[in-house]
Amino acid sequence: MAIHFDLNDLQAFRAVAEVNHFRRAAESVHLSQPAFSRRIDKLEQAIGVRLLERSTRRVSLTAVGRDFARKVAQLLDDLDGTLLGLRGLAPTRLGEVSVACVPSTVYYYLSQVIRRYREAYPKIRVRVLDASANEVLAAVVRGEADFGLNFIGSQEPDIDFTTLAEERFVAACRRDHPLARKRRTTWAELAAYDFIAVSKSSGNRLLLDQALAGVAVRPVPVCEAQHVTTMLGLVEAGLGVAVMPAAVAQRFAQLFRIKVLKLDEPWAERDYLLAVRTQEVLPAVVQRFVDALCPAPEFTVPGQLPPGGAKP
Repeated sequence: MAIHFDLNDLQAFRAVAEVNHFRRAAESVHLSQPAFSRRIDKLEQAIGVRLLERSTRRVSLTAVGRDFARKVAQLLDDLDGTLLGLRGLAPTRLGEVSVACVPSTVYYYLSQVIRRYREAYPKIRVRVLDASANEVLAAVVRGEADFGLNFIGSQEPDIDFTTLAEERFVAACRRDHPLARKRRTTWAELAAYDFIAVSKSSGNRLLLDQALAGVAVRPVPVCEAQHVTTMLGLVEAGLGVAVMPAAVAQRFAQLFRIKVLKLDEPWAERDYLLAVRTQEVLPAVVQRFVDALCPAPEFTVPGQLPPGGAKP
């Protein structure tokens, strides 16, 4: 079929698909709203289908529009990646990196990687899809993210995994709690107090349950929460003690006025995994970001195992 639209029309459609608002989308591509509307009309006429449902108050994608939006985003990203690769990732080019991740990866080092990457390539947009561990895997499989940062799913058949770092789980209590006088504690000691657990839908809960499979005396939850920051708030309120990833606990220890304690055997830990679709060839703009995620001394995780995996 003859092509009666151009890249500018596709970029305009991508903009409105992302924000679902004509005025904001027009501003993002530096067009007046009438000129922007003409681009969308031209694109719909050229391909012969309606992509958007428009009313006086809102804009939404049609079923065909949603599918087309995903393909347009991939097309434009691939084109940008090719051009960036040809020019050595020149910072004057536009592009996008999309990463799906569990929120705790942002806390301990993803934010630093983004900062460095943006300093080197300020024209490249980084889109962070922060979600649960299962949702991260789904986003990678469906192609909604270029890659993922996760801690479960290493047996997923359609994804290749690379371990970036290891992180220990620690205990947390309020500063006036009896355990706060200690530097470390045991699971048996925690079992003597009201225990706040992460919910069963969390990947962290799965890892903790696996680590405690052979433990006779283990804490019985009196309260459950979906998110670690919620657990911290409950601990601060004096509702009990909790176990959580070291990076998050130490990051927010001062904010929530809690004491962080090391946990003795059995050690519960998790691997931070880089997840990429099997046989996926990443665009140059994405590959440079992935390369920056490689383990480095400045990106060590609080509670990380020492070299060789020895238990302190």
